[in-house]
This record gives sequence, C-alpha cells and structure tokens, in this order.
Amino acid sequence: MIRKIRGGKYRLYSRKTNPRTGRRRNLGTFANRAGALKHEREIQYFKRLD
Repeated sequence: MIRKIRGGKYRLYSRKTNPRTGRRRNLGTFANRAGALKHEREIQYFKRLD
C-alpha cells in the first residue's frame, strides 16, 4: 500500500497490520511514486522465490 505523506514523499506500507502494534509496517520512503511501485514489485518477487 502506497500513501503520500507530508513533504510530498511516498511511503510503502505492508498490506497486513503488525499484530503487536496494530499498525502497518513501514517498508520504505521514496521521493516519487514510481520508486515506491518499483520497490513493491521487488518485494513481491522475493516473497515468491521459494
């Protein structure tokens, strides 16, 4: 999940909430949306390597 934050940057959050805190994990902050989308695709690729 990508959200625009104050300051004009984009932050990538996990899809599931952290059971300990009840909030989503921060998976990185990026200067533009394209960078966040690229990183999200990289994460999905590595999750399926098994």
